[in-house]
Amino acid sequence: MAAKKPAKKSNTSGDELKAYYRDMLLIRRFEEKAGQLYGMGLIGGFCHLYIGQEAVVVGLEASAEEGDKRITSYRDHGHMLACGMEPGGVMAELTGREGGLSKGKGGSMHMFSKEKHFYGGHGIVAAQVPLGAGLAFADKYQDNGRVTFTYFGDGAANQGQVYETFNMAALWDLPVVFVIENNKYAMGTAQQRSTSSPDIHTRGEAFGIPGETVDGMDVLAVKAAGEKAVAHCRAGKGPYILEVMTYRYRGHSMSDPAKYRTREEVQRVREKSDAIEHVRELLTTGGHATEDDLKAIDKEIKGIVNDAAEFARQSPEPALDELWTDIYAEA
Repeated sequence: MAAKKPAKKSNTSGDELKAYYRDMLLIRRFEEKAGQLYGMGLIGGFCHLYIGQEAVVVGLEASAEEGDKRITSYRDHGHMLACGMEPGGVMAELTGREGGLSKGKGGSMHMFSKEKHFYGGHGIVAAQVPLGAGLAFADKYQDNGRVTFTYFGDGAANQGQVYETFNMAALWDLPVVFVIENNKYAMGTAQQRSTSSPDIHTRGEAFGIPGETVDGMDVLAVKAAGEKAVAHCRAGKGPYILEVMTYRYRGHSMSDPAKYRTREEVQRVREKSDAIEHVRELLTTGGHATEDDLKAIDKEIKGIVNDAAEFARQSPEPALDELWTDIYAEA
């Protein structure tokens, strides 16, 4: 068995660490349950799980303020939960039920919440990147001090529209944080086989956009980098790029057998770098929580997720006339 990295002493309070632990654990248990429901045939189509990447969105949400926006790709369940969308509504949407946050019409890849400033998971690779810049343009125009987190993956980083967006965002000093969730395999091709430059964030240099890499398996490191990026944007200095180095434990989607990597590789990352286990160790070694405390949190989270799954099962399918609603924005 590979040796774990020893947890560094943290100046973060016990309450904060518990909140990060709880938020990441909610995402993981939710995604595990979603995988089960998919296997039972209760979730149709595609289903892209976020297991392993929890520290990315939890860390960045910790650096956000009320009114900040977020937009991402189809691997979006974790982003929804992290910004406060109700687990029952998310699960019901995954199962295409009336109680879903998009009334069962969006499914896994197309949820939305105006109240939580979540502007969707998007099924077209990199399509959300120019949209995210558009959200930031609105904030710049209104001079409201808000920032938009625009998430995309290492595979999407090779799309041309990303660089068109970088150019416009830099030209207009838009308050947007471009978050590259680099899980090293895109849809199923290792980064070194698909991408000419090992450091994707440096591609912003051509447009004068600063950037950096972050350990995406360390929620505290992600939070610190997020605070730096957000401060840059709020100061009117334009966009910032965070390349967050992370790892997904499951395949690209539930239908992906992930034969492009070995089980031993996945297990090695789990044992050495798991984001949730890292915070668990900080909590226990720092005297912030006992094993019984953590078991109680896990029990609470499992109850929330089970309730969400039951709510989804009990919610009816949307009526046919619902298909004609929410097509046009209200005047």
